[in-house]
Amino acid sequence: MANTSTTVKNGDVVMDAVRSADHDRYLSALYAPADKRDALLALYAFNAEIASVRDRIHEPLPGEVRLQWWRDVVSADGDAETGHPTADALRATIAANHLPKAAFENMLEARIFDLYDDPMPSRTDLEGYCGETAAALIQLAAMALDPAAAPGFAELAGRAGCAQAITGLLLLLPLHRRRGQCFVPADILAAAGTAPEEFVKGEGGAAAERAVAAMIALAREHLNAFEKAAPALPVSLRPAFLPLALTRAYLDKMEKAGSSALSRTVALSILRRHWLLLRHAMRGWTPL
Repeated sequence: MANTSTTVKNGDVVMDAVRSADHDRYLSALYAPADKRDALLALYAFNAEIASVRDRIHEPLPGEVRLQWWRDVVSADGDAETGHPTADALRATIAANHLPKAAFENMLEARIFDLYDDPMPSRTDLEGYCGETAAALIQLAAMALDPAAAPGFAELAGRAGCAQAITGLLLLLPLHRRRGQCFVPADILAAAGTAPEEFVKGEGGAAAERAVAAMIALAREHLNAFEKAAPALPVSLRPAFLPLALTRAYLDKMEKAGSSALSRTVALSILRRHWLLLRHAMRGWTPL
């Protein structure tokens, strides 16, 4: 069993990892109660680790090996340390909060898609991917915050996860296109008048812009559904959904960017992000 000094050190490493890799979720976790913050940071650090496998391991098969290592971490019984601060923090969080291991296994399975250059087949497949990744992460965070209330808001987590994940994929469009990936579903591209190969190569022209506009509209559809039901969200679960406070601002900025969103990642100022997070942390999603 880890001693106190090791636990504190691991907690610092995990917090620094989230601050560096996923600053928006790091900021949102600061609004969680102090005794829940480590659990959220462990979940977010795990998510950052598996989301960045492609960036750190450039071949698919070694990437799958790394994802399998995380499967073994999640499935292992007992409290033996792995020597990996995020892995140890995650296992402690799963055990302490009785989190379902199947959700982590599904998340890891979904992340295999990231390792290859296969196009996303359809909107349904995209929403399934978002459900197993971002939506599952929100629901797990909610379970850590308030296990009694969380099950009643699983559907809301699904809407929130789709809105957040699609927005995140749009923000990463320039990176994905550079490395030959296409998360924009083939049926959306076809409706816009282009195809995955053309889109990735930058040959889609106006059709590519129409596809991005359709993706923004899809993210807004899920965001609007989330915001409509979000006033019922209890204060105890609010930190799990707090990253959604930034989603509309990101979508607005991408929409204004037009065609440049295909080649340049838009950003929000740190002051704007702090303000949006603070406002929603204090007020939730009640009408202004």
